[in-house]
Amino acid sequence: MVIYNVTVKTEAAVATDYINWLHQEHIPEILQTGCFSHANILRLLDVDESEGPTFVIQYRTTTLDNYKTYLAKFAGAMREKSFARWGDRIITFRTVMQSV
Repeated sequence: MVIYNVTVKTEAAVATDYINWLHQEHIPEILQTGCFSHANILRLLDVDESEGPTFVIQYRTTTLDNYKTYLAKFAGAMREKSFARWGDRIITFRTVMQSV
């Protein structure tokens, strides 16, 4: 199992709207690429939330090739849509992990 992990720090003022957007638009669109089988949204605990909450979105796929396909064909457009909607109101950090 390969996990594409996206950690997002949001401004407090947009946190609820951001989560709604993830559920209603962004995650369904990413899953429609066929590169990932499902996604989870988590909220980090025990972190400084004075500037807003931090969320983690984990997209799961069976192979590293599926992830590479996502990067090559879809990631750029998805990131542009996200930036167009949220600009600097969110900060994103991405990692890729593999189950062992």
